[in-house]
Amino acid sequence: MASLGEQHLRSRGIPFTSFEYDYRKKGAEAAARSLGLPPSAMLKTLVVRLADGRTVLLLEPGDKEVSMRNLARALGVKAAELATEREAERLTGYRVGGIGPFGTRTELPVFVELSSAAHDQVYVNGGRRGLILGLDLDVVMEAARAELVDASIER
Repeated sequence: MASLGEQHLRSRGIPFTSFEYDYRKKGAEAAARSLGLPPSAMLKTLVVRLADGRTVLLLEPGDKEVSMRNLARALGVKAAELATEREAERLTGYRVGGIGPFGTRTELPVFVELSSAAHDQVYVNGGRRGLILGLDLDVVMEAARAELVDASIER
């Protein structure tokens, strides 16, 4: 059965490739390793609360770490923090470890870490644990109405 993320993309005629893997450990790096994909092209979906009351999604490369300070500065707010797992699941309709940017329960603004632009093809969670969707970065940007933002720090 197709995930909500897959259904969302199919209903809009958006091309993607599905990759399934044996989900045992949460995280983009684990998924990338399992599928033999570069961690820098595997974008984890983070649910972030901003100091102005908004909640946004940030697509962050699996080999990077987000700087909440840099994200807040880039979005013109005083502070940003990760939503709790409960908040993230309530807002998106997905379980943590399976949150993707497409077909979420609540439509949230989407931001993509600037360093992702180094890849033509990226991989995002498909809306359930163990499902990754491969898409052109341009398609992700357009389909999610996303904006690039510089929010990473090197590990």
